[in-house]
Amino acid sequence: MTIERRPKQPRKHAASSRTDAARATPLTAHPVPPRLGPDIGMPKALRSPRPDRATRAFLRMLNLVQPLIPQKLVPLKAQREIIRLSALAYGDRPDMAEVTERTIAGPGGQIALRIFTPKRESKPRPAFLWCHGGGFVTGGLDTAESICRQVALEADCIAIAVRYRLAPEHDLVASREDFMAALRWVAEHGASIGVDTARLAIGGDSAGGNISAAVAQACQSHDGPHVSLQVLAYPVTDLLHEFPSHAENAKGGYLLDEKVTGWIKSLLGESASEGLSDPRLSPRRNPDLRGLPPALVITAGFDPLRDDGLDYVARLRTAGIPVELLHYAGQIHGFLNFDTVIGAGRDALERVATALATTFGSTALTDRTLEITDPPGPPPPLVHHLVAECASTALLLWISSERWGHTLLNLAAPRAARSVGRLAGWTLGPALGLRRLAMSRLDRRHVRQTHPSRPVA
Repeated sequence: MTIERRPKQPRKHAASSRTDAARATPLTAHPVPPRLGPDIGMPKALRSPRPDRATRAFLRMLNLVQPLIPQKLVPLKAQREIIRLSALAYGDRPDMAEVTERTIAGPGGQIALRIFTPKRESKPRPAFLWCHGGGFVTGGLDTAESICRQVALEADCIAIAVRYRLAPEHDLVASREDFMAALRWVAEHGASIGVDTARLAIGGDSAGGNISAAVAQACQSHDGPHVSLQVLAYPVTDLLHEFPSHAENAKGGYLLDEKVTGWIKSLLGESASEGLSDPRLSPRRNPDLRGLPPALVITAGFDPLRDDGLDYVARLRTAGIPVELLHYAGQIHGFLNFDTVIGAGRDALERVATALATTFGSTALTDRTLEITDPPGPPPPLVHHLVAECASTALLLWISSERWGHTLLNLAAPRAARSVGRLAGWTLGPALGLRRLAMSRLDRRHVRQTHPSRPVA
């Protein structure tokens, strides 16, 4: 695996982040689309009675640690580093044939790309561009690592992570300018990195889902590159409207709570004070969604953004756009980034890769709703329940200590980390085998197709 490291480009002030064209086209208010009729293929169960078992264990640990790191007292730079390290620790990163970095010219300076090639082949492959999440204020190439690696491997495509300009240093328009510039570069120059430029897809999580939805709309309305599929993981599509799930999941320790959203809003400040009703920032407010590419949308029951994503699904379907909705009623916001401890994250990434491979193979995406949860059943006796909860918590602590130790050691001494990893593989083989068996038991999921209403084959 080779990585070309390039020097980081200095950030520019928000006042200089827009291009001349953006300045010439001020953000204007657009009417909210009319209310929809009956919900189209919405999940039968919006939220499970409680989070899935592996997620409960993760939240126990997280809610013990979070109070020790008060967000208001930690500088933004340190918060970004904590989020970066967490993504590296909890995201699986399978080996690639090649991982390279390069920079391209963007509207506000250089844009960094990280390119993941799963295996060496001479024929061109389709490409999937990923826009990371982070509330528009955090995230980067490292927080996209796990998702890009696994999707590239499973879908046999080239995955490209894009680093865009963040707020509050830049306004919110800058992020979509950068992602669009990256997409245009791949469409025009992708052959130089082995990309079949006729087969391109885009996607993103949370804030990245917002950007991806806006860029998909811009491609359709401004004759941009052809996009085969848009993947929107728990997206925020309206930066003004608060849906019922905001209040329902604001408290309870579900990761993205009112403290985190309040912190993000305070950081955005002037970046989020003007023009939020424009579809370039709130793609849900586009009154005409016809002609957009098919979409795969992931939503989570314990996520404040749940209803936002579901509303956008209904609007897309009303406009005649096929949507594969994956609804995880027992999951939390951001669960794709924690796939080493939350099996639903692995499940979702496999389904994303399957949808990409299907679309790249010129087969139409199936318009359907899948609801994915822990296996249903009567509550176990109290003793069995307590033993199971303790076992899942102990398993999570074991994996967490190993992942964090390896991540921190790899940053400080990469060679030593590789040696320790090989030694652990030799000496702890039987124990790791038992751990994989225990994880496989936690990974059992119940899948039902509720739109159209028929059993899953």
